[in-house]
Amino acid sequence: MSCSITLKSLKFPKGEKTLFHNVNLSVGHKEKVAVIGPNGCGKSTLLKIIAGLQSGFEGTLELFHRPVRTPKEYKPFRDDVGYLPQDVSEHFLCPTVIEDVMFGLRARGSTEEAAHKRALQMLDSLGIFHLRNRSVFELSGGEQKIAALAGILILEPKILLLDEPTNALDDQAQQRVLKLLQSIEKSMVIISHHREFIEGLTPTVYTLRNKGLHPL
Repeated sequence: MSCSITLKSLKFPKGEKTLFHNVNLSVGHKEKVAVIGPNGCGKSTLLKIIAGLQSGFEGTLELFHRPVRTPKEYKPFRDDVGYLPQDVSEHFLCPTVIEDVMFGLRARGSTEEAAHKRALQMLDSLGIFHLRNRSVFELSGGEQKIAALAGILILEPKILLLDEPTNALDDQAQQRVLKLLQSIEKSMVIISHHREFIEGLTPTVYTLRNKGLHPL
């Protein structure tokens, strides 16, 4: 199987302790996997390592079979990876929802008309079309989470790294996000404590412990 993400003997020292070690994982092309575990076990840190946002790890990270460790080595893959942090409050770059969702496409050279049309479609698919002209800073935590997700999905990355994507969402919003992610054929690593959401998305679930990832 062609792998999008490969982790080999990954270790993350944290001061005098080790947050986790001997983490091994292969995520195949268009495969979805979930990672669960208690608070503080390093789930978010693991996702940040894969996203190229956390240095100081030991072991091997490969994207599309190419080892990456430094920002320079990661740079060719930056557009291929979409990362949704657990806290999206500092994620936004533009004042309104529609402008922020359009931003990535405009930065890549899309015309304003094309980016605007695509952004409206994305907002509609996530059920937040009515928020298009709202300030991102006036949204609820759940609304911010979906708006941030829209800005990531619109760029069509090959890999999605989602840290608690349904946190702060009501049941209806969770179902919209679940349905959309089910329809997307991309490699995904999802961290979530919502078991029903995970079970609806993938049968492949790992528990992160100090001594590695273990199939559930």
